[in-house]
Amino acid sequence: MKSEPLESGSRKREWITFFILAVMIWPFIAVGVVAGWGFIVWMYYLFTGPPGPV
Repeated sequence: MKSEPLESGSRKREWITFFILAVMIWPFIAVGVVAGWGFIVWMYYLFTGPPGPV
């Protein structure tokens, strides 16, 4: 099995894909997950009341 070096165009396309995922998509996903968790906790406390002794 011979391993051939990546072509210049393939390397460029790989960097563009990495940039799009790392800088543009994953931050929005991370913020959405944290905001979704906050919303779930907020709704839970809305129905059950705040934590702590009564």
